[in-house]
Amino acid sequence: MEHLNFEEFLTTKKIDYTRFLKAEPIVFSQWKQDYAQMHIESFVMQKKFLINSIRRKYILRF
Repeated sequence: MEHLNFEEFLTTKKIDYTRFLKAEPIVFSQWKQDYAQMHIESFVMQKKFLINSIRRKYILRF
């Protein structure tokens, strides 16, 4: 898998990163920092259940 930037990663998870950033800037920046420091698979494993709850709040609408 190619390395995606954090915003691209959120898009693949169907999360609207602009709404997420605006509503929860502290959580967004912490996740972005964590994402930059670890492998994508480790990030997903660590945030697995949190990703689902964030997706439900900020679902990406095409």
